[in-house]
This record gives sequence, C-alpha cells and structure tokens, in this order.
Amino acid sequence: MLEVVGLAAGYLGERVIAGIDVEVRTGEAVAIVGSNGAGKTTLFRAVAGLLQPMEGRVLFDGKDLTRRPAHRISRAGIAYVPAERHLFPAMTLKSNLVLGAYPKRPDRKTLELVYDLFPRLQERQRQQAGTLSGGEQQMVAVARALMARPRLLMLDEPTTGLAPKIAQIAFEALEELKKEGMTLLIAEQQVPLALSVADRGYVLENGRITLSGSSAELDQNPEVRRAYLGVA
Repeated sequence: MLEVVGLAAGYLGERVIAGIDVEVRTGEAVAIVGSNGAGKTTLFRAVAGLLQPMEGRVLFDGKDLTRRPAHRISRAGIAYVPAERHLFPAMTLKSNLVLGAYPKRPDRKTLELVYDLFPRLQERQRQQAGTLSGGEQQMVAVARALMARPRLLMLDEPTTGLAPKIAQIAFEALEELKKEGMTLLIAEQQVPLALSVADRGYVLENGRITLSGSSAELDQNPEVRRAYLGVA
C-alpha cells in the first residue's frame, strides 16, 4: 500500500533523515521504533505532506504522492495523528470528531464505529475536548482521524504523555483497529508496546534505518534488546 523509497527530509536545508526505505502492506501494522530525536516525526511529516522531501519518493497504491500537498494526501486515504494531537480544546468532543470528516459530511455509521471502539467518547461527547484527560484526548485524536475513513492510519508517538496503564489501553485499541482490517504505521519510543501490535518493524537511528524485520525478530535481536528493552 505504502512505499517510501530513498526518502530524505529535514529543516532549513539540514537533513534529519536520509535514504529511508519503508514498505507497508495492506492490512498489516508496521512500527517505526527509535529514541527521541531519531527522525520518526520528520519521516511521518514528509509522508503526510507536511514537510517537503529533499530526495526520494512516496508511493501510495502505486501512485506517486511525493511533494503533493497534505490535503491531497489525506484525500488519497492517508490519515496522520501527530503526537501533539492538535484538538480544538474549546469545542465539544463530538464537534472535534465531526471535523475529522471534512470536507465530507460525517457518516453516522463511521461515528457509531468510533463510539464502539472508544465507548468512553460517546459518554463524554458533549464535554469540551480541553477538559479531557490525556488518554481521552489521545482517543479523540485517533477517532477524529478515523472519521475520514482512511485506508492507512499513521500514528506518531501515540503514548506521549500517557501513564503506562493508559498507554497499554491505547495500544489495545490499536490492536482492535488492526483486527477490523485497518492498515497501521506507528512511530513509537516504547518498543515493547509497538512490537506487541506490529507485524513488522524498522529501527530508526540518527535519521537512518539500521535494522528491520518481523516483530519477533526485532524483539529477539541483541542490539534492540540492549538499546531499547533494557536487557544486558
């Protein structure tokens, strides 16, 4: 579904990532793991059209989306959930969700699906988004992206600011999305959580892919275990 080939991107003429090759197949979950500052957000912003690549290509269903504006990439079927969430705090939870469908009219069936996935959101749909807990705000950010009925959901650091128990609940929700057939690309520092959901993964270090393989292979890799899992 998604093919990133030789991608380089950065800021003010300085490269943050270079030579990135990533592939995501239909119906699978793929994790991009690495420490803070490794380049995960830069990669996601370049794929989503929020940052112009310096080199390389982004292909979606075989179509070249490189350097297309973000709204064109969104309409192609890619939804991006940034780590900052970017909710409208003074608006109700439901209003935030409805905006996720723009420019289309919100679909009732999609809204019901979102509420089935996140029952707490239906209970608090009239509450202002800014008054929700961090975990609830993360649920809203994911649910808002789902309102556009994307084919690929990209999540950048979905556990940012969440307590460990809430982070686990968030990844359980992602597992449910995967069972429903959603294709996922997840950037995450918490490697065990990411690998628990993903079929495959890539390790990003200093702007380059250094390792790739199945989740089981990465989980047992000595370098990954030493650097990210705390195993000597």
